[in-house]
Amino acid sequence: MNRLMHTGSMLILMALVLTACTNIPIQLDGDYTSLVPENASEKDLDTRVRWGGMILETRPEADFTCFEILSKELGTSMRPVVSDQEGGRFIACKPGFYDPEVFKKGREVTLTGAIVHMDMRKVGEYNYQFPVVDIDFMSLWPKRSQRVYMYGPYQPWYWHYPPHRYYYRYPYF
Repeated sequence: MNRLMHTGSMLILMALVLTACTNIPIQLDGDYTSLVPENASEKDLDTRVRWGGMILETRPEADFTCFEILSKELGTSMRPVVSDQEGGRFIACKPGFYDPEVFKKGREVTLTGAIVHMDMRKVGEYNYQFPVVDIDFMSLWPKRSQRVYMYGPYQPWYWHYPPHRYYYRYPYF
């Protein structure tokens, strides 16, 4: 009986841990089109999208704030994936004031909304067509923590003694 309770509690604990890893905010959940900003055109107006990426600029206006965003692929938690791949740029606007010091360049966001029009703007000297999204919901993701890697003589003490030295050296974990 004791062993059965222990096994059952371990299974429940594992299930909770695994579901916590893949939690999607309720507002970002659902089925959306696979359209990416670089492929959007006038025929896609009123299309509901779930896009994310990195903020390039935040522009508060009188009644709303617009964000210029470099689109990135979304991971399983709907957070933008860290990569050099991008899917174009888009503009996303939301009523109210959003402080440019909080919504800084480089911060990651994911949002849902509808494409309301296409806007031609310059990126450098290039004329670029931006899809403009009217935001229903936007998630500002926390800053990613910096990873610390230890190589050479700065490895922990247990790396310098067997069996770790021979069997578990980087990158063979």
